[in-house]
Amino acid sequence: MRELDRWQNYPVFDDLLQIRSPGVCFYALRDGDSVYVIDGGFIGGEKRLYAALRNHGWSDLPIRGILITHGHLDHVYNVAQLAAESNCWIFGPLLDEKHYEGRFNYRGMSRVCGWLESLCRSVFGYTRFRIDRFLADGDEIPIWGGLRAIHLPGHTDGHMGFYSAKRRLLFCGDLFASLGRFSHLPPNIFNSHPDMIPASINKSLALDLVAIAPNHCDNASYESHLFRLHALQKQKC
Repeated sequence: MRELDRWQNYPVFDDLLQIRSPGVCFYALRDGDSVYVIDGGFIGGEKRLYAALRNHGWSDLPIRGILITHGHLDHVYNVAQLAAESNCWIFGPLLDEKHYEGRFNYRGMSRVCGWLESLCRSVFGYTRFRIDRFLADGDEIPIWGGLRAIHLPGHTDGHMGFYSAKRRLLFCGDLFASLGRFSHLPPNIFNSHPDMIPASINKSLALDLVAIAPNHCDNASYESHLFRLHALQKQKC
């Protein structure tokens, strides 16, 4: 059996939705009679979230909380509006607090990211929000059978994933882009500390995993995304 075939033998998660918005995707989790969202997507993401909830019969379920992987605009653009409409909590990494406020001091090549974010905030508008709980490495969030915050720095100072030991699945944020044979690490113009990313990849793959859910990816299975990250580890780490 080929290694890729081995990764693809696991079932689909029927309590997990991937929401695709321009340039980035994010996730909705069903936990009993509640929904939780990981990141908020970029332009049009809010409408696509509500459409996905309707299409899967989840539209009557309240959104109870939003988890943030990191503070880049394409991940937090809709967070304030979603929280206001659903009256839900917001949890996010402490070390990205300045990103949420739109005042992070980008350095080196990542200043390009800062210029782009400044332009987009000006053109598309951005509403700041209040974090209800700041997260650190190892924090446990009692939803979806238990999620653990995994600090994966490099893309931003606070960048983190959320690990479900029950499902052996990691929501890995922008650790990498999973795009078939074009899978790659985030370009350095978007990374605060690119030198830290290899260690974050190794930390991720040390977890007991059968699947991984990136925020920049094609329509392949979660198991295939994990296979691609293993391939990148061999090349880059």
